[in-house]
Amino acid sequence: MKTKKNKTPSSTKAIDPKKSIDRARIKRSEEPKWSIEVAEDKYTWTTKMDRVEIIRHGLPYESIEVIGTRTNLPIKQVLHLMGVAQTTYNKKKKDKDLLTGRDSELVLVLTELLDFGLEVFNNEKDKFQRWLKKPNISLGGVSPKSLFDSLTGIQEVRNSLNRLEYGNMA
Repeated sequence: MKTKKNKTPSSTKAIDPKKSIDRARIKRSEEPKWSIEVAEDKYTWTTKMDRVEIIRHGLPYESIEVIGTRTNLPIKQVLHLMGVAQTTYNKKKKDKDLLTGRDSELVLVLTELLDFGLEVFNNEKDKFQRWLKKPNISLGGVSPKSLFDSLTGIQEVRNSLNRLEYGNMA
């Protein structure tokens, strides 16, 4: 009687986790890295979970000024977009208070959008600023800046920038 031989692959390799870890590190280093400098502090994030951590902690009220500068909007208009009263802003900034989670998220997402927009416009800040102010057909005839008051509006502006980057009408 013949006995069956167990068929095992002649060359089984052990899984080397080091290679996977190295590939992940390389991939992570290629991911976008965003940052916002507020006063003496610099907030940097690479992943959405990093962003969540910053949102939970809160950003200083001075970050509103950073967004105002980057969008070329007066502080009063940025405060209006965020739904923050001027007197509240002045008091909270003086007291070194932190923004709410929603407002911190708005600032961080706007920072990502502004970085992406500059990238799409090949770091030509003036062209990007003009694009932000002009009414846009793909955004229902309103200017991109006018949509900065909500996360959905910001996402629509990002979608429009994506279309522009790939040669579609934006």
